Amino acid sequence: MDLPLDEEDSTFTNISLADDSDRRSGRRSSKAERAPSTMMNADMDAVEAENQVELEEKTRLINQVLELQHTLEDLSARVDAVKEENLKLKSENQVLGQYIENLMSASSVFQTTDTKSKRK
Repeated sequence: MDLPLDEEDSTFTNISLADDSDRRSGRRSSKAERAPSTMMNADMDAVEAENQVELEEKTRLINQVLELQHTLEDLSARVDAVKEENLKLKSENQVLGQYIENLMSASSVFQTTDTKSKRK
């Protein structure tokens, strides 16, 4: 059985499973002669089933990666929002702290007493 090679890419272009002399004489191959073909088809079906399983697994993994990416994006956005809120609250706390200091310094209740000035 000759297997011609495609000159350009060195791949098989035509594979004959039957003997060329049988085709020329018009004789059909017997069941015993066709058994390798049936086995080859079974092997091909097994390979195809394995490829299908691999494809499904790859698809599942890709979907899982995409879901994890979306979760990471959501978490990153949440972290950014929390950082922004934290900065805003720090700024407000500084303003309130300064306001309280100003009130305390303006009030006589919180002023320090100078013992030397009272004695004179």
